[in-house]
Amino acid sequence: MSQCCVRAFVTGKVQGVWYRRATQEQALLREITGYAKNLPDGRVEVLMCGQSAMVSELAQWLWQGPEGAQATHVTLETLADHHAPDHFSTY
Repeated sequence: MSQCCVRAFVTGKVQGVWYRRATQEQALLREITGYAKNLPDGRVEVLMCGQSAMVSELAQWLWQGPEGAQATHVTLETLADHHAPDHFSTY
């Protein structure tokens, strides 16, 4: 089973709508570690590390987000040789 780490940048109405907390819940369901944090420019940065299929599922979910959120753009970048964190955090 292949493991990977992917960094996503989510643009749209993603701050102030429980986006990070909902992302954390979705990550925990999929046994994904990493983080979700607000950026000063209004985007949310998400690091997802885990089984490739689960990371791919979460990456798709980022477009949907929680109720009240509206993602307009999601960019993904696969990180080679990235150390996976032990848990999923929100900042």
